[in-house]
Amino acid sequence: MIDEEAIKEHVRGILIALGEDPDREGLVETPKRVAHMYSEVFEGINYSNEEIAEMFGKTFEAPDDSGSDIVIVKDIDAFSYCEHHMALMYDMKITVAYIPKDRVIGLSKIVRIVDMVTKRLQLQERIGSDIAEVISLATKSDDVAVIIQATHSCMTARGIRNTQAKTVTKHWYGKFKTDMALRKDVVE
Repeated sequence: MIDEEAIKEHVRGILIALGEDPDREGLVETPKRVAHMYSEVFEGINYSNEEIAEMFGKTFEAPDDSGSDIVIVKDIDAFSYCEHHMALMYDMKITVAYIPKDRVIGLSKIVRIVDMVTKRLQLQERIGSDIAEVISLATKSDDVAVIIQATHSCMTARGIRNTQAKTVTKHWYGKFKTDMALRKDVVE
């Protein structure tokens, strides 16, 4: 579990290390606010992929003719923090697709899975593979695709400071790995 008391103590230390006075009016509550924010934005750290699949894995019997249908949810808004600089990955748009096998998952559950997976210190590449794994566990389908486009503040706010750079990752599993027509359906 996330230790908010330890976070408060360390944020206070960071403020001092930055040359700030943590007792000044504008900063007195900052360690508490940061600790609370970290508990919220890093909630996913508390759960394994298997636990997330169990939490949001309620499925329903698929229609009889759904054997070759694709379920695609596009433009899921998300953000995360990279594990290298704890910098924000933002303007994230995520597409999740899967081919049902006997069962379908509620559409809002797909978005909830994305939300929980992104609430970890992450790499964009791992976000995609983790989402795919959770969707596969929840739906019992090996046919999963995840596409992510994001802006990384470790590139836009520091270092090279290129504000237009976007990072795109594509994760193809099962039939999506070899079937170009299926891939095309996802990206259109």
